Amino acid sequence: MPGAGLSSCWGGRVLPLLLAYVCYLLLGAAVFQMLEKQAEAQSRDQFQIEKLRFLENYTCLDQRALEQFVQVIMEAWVKGVNPKGNSTNPSNWDFGSSFFFAGTVVTTIGYGNLAPSTEAGQAFCVFYALVGIPLNVVFLNHLGTGLRTHLAALERWEDQPRRSQLLQLLGLALFLTLGTLVILILPPMAFSHVEGWSFSEGFYFAFITLSTIGFGDYVVGTDPSKHYISVYRSLAAIWILLGLAWLALILPLGPLLLHRCSQLWPLSRGPNLKERGTPGTDGLPRPQKIPISA
Repeated sequence: MPGAGLSSCWGGRVLPLLLAYVCYLLLGAAVFQMLEKQAEAQSRDQFQIEKLRFLENYTCLDQRALEQFVQVIMEAWVKGVNPKGNSTNPSNWDFGSSFFFAGTVVTTIGYGNLAPSTEAGQAFCVFYALVGIPLNVVFLNHLGTGLRTHLAALERWEDQPRRSQLLQLLGLALFLTLGTLVILILPPMAFSHVEGWSFSEGFYFAFITLSTIGFGDYVVGTDPSKHYISVYRSLAAIWILLGLAWLALILPLGPLLLHRCSQLWPLSRGPNLKERGTPGTDGLPRPQKIPISA
């Protein structure tokens, strides 16, 4: 009966997964509360102390005037205007910054530090995202599919000599290593140097960005005290697109690489080892094929 099948599916798969999901969220909430709540309280107390010191040094101001000034600063920050510096600060909507913003829209990163403030800009952003987000998903999916098609020759892995298998495995590992270096190691080092961050902060920014979480606590090209090159944020947007494309490429490679390593291990122990599978032409056992599409 359909009702019995649905109940079996819910009890057998969905319910345990739901419980694990909720427990994972509860665990994250507990850990974040333990790590961050005390620091937040200290920052709040420190801010109140600084406001009192400011009022003591400038007696011409009262509490109400100071609160109004803080409100003006907060409104400027929400609109993407950095309250530090003066009117000569670089625009958030020059072409490079606009290109960076467009990239964060279609990739759904959404740092939150910049958003359209005009009704026309907000309306355009909605329609732009409706088209751009599916286009980005299709683009990344096609990249992954193209890689699987390009690596289809690896499905004939068992028909090749062991030396050729080792060379293919080493080439694949080298490809993954170089790509990780170029996408996940060198850019955080560059961002750390330009922005004055530590490497851990730069790597944190890279991970939060490429995972499309985008908290907005670290964003490149927003410090008014620094003089950035005109294409700095455009280069950052290109890195984001390349990084997401890289992730789409390597996701199919991880299981494939692990499977090939597991095949090479019994082969390296000699031809007399009993293995599951049919023997090949060279007398070695031939493991069962697993299609790349799986």
